[in-house]
Amino acid sequence: MIHLPPKPELPVFSRLVAWILRQYFQLLYHQLAWTYDFVAWTVSLGQWKTWVQAVLPYLHNSLVLELGHGPGHLQIALNQRGIPCIGVDQSPQMGGQANRRLHRQHIQPALINARTQHLPFQSGSIPQIVATFPSEYIADPRSLTEIYRVLSPDGSVVVLLLAWITGNSILEKLAATLFRLTGESPIWNDHFLSPARAVGFSAFSEFIDLPTSRLAFIHLRKPE
Repeated sequence: MIHLPPKPELPVFSRLVAWILRQYFQLLYHQLAWTYDFVAWTVSLGQWKTWVQAVLPYLHNSLVLELGHGPGHLQIALNQRGIPCIGVDQSPQMGGQANRRLHRQHIQPALINARTQHLPFQSGSIPQIVATFPSEYIADPRSLTEIYRVLSPDGSVVVLLLAWITGNSILEKLAATLFRLTGESPIWNDHFLSPARAVGFSAFSEFIDLPTSRLAFIHLRKPE
């Protein structure tokens, strides 16, 4: 559920729908966190976990910090691969969901309730950072400055930013149209990279095509 500038101006009705969805997503991530998995599965036509796990090939055996850990699925996948990881999320409700899910898998959670604009880590201490479908915070200069600060020299960041549904079934076309009308799947613009470059990152985009969807990644690296 992303809302990153710049976006093309939407028709009035679409802007209204997008505003309503924005309010709903806020509830979904907090008071309605217990419904998050079902909603994410529904709006992605069952592809949500596949999309999230598409970041795994970019993450290696050094410590990984996940921004916005949500319900904890990526934390489980990282632990199962023996990759040390920490999760940060500002939502106490999501923290509770993730804690319970990790405990059920007999995994000791390493989750912190914090905002990306104020990361509780020493400068240069994190070699890898990941975020999947982040909200506006990822383009906030305060967030990017903090990410740059805690990242170790030559450290990397991978952000799964957008997903487009590209299948040809009626349901897939309807879902793609809804995403487009509400601005959830904007037309790609390399301007998305500008905020990260402004704080000193080298940045490039990458696109991966799956059978019925397309994913957009942003890769950032801090100079040595």
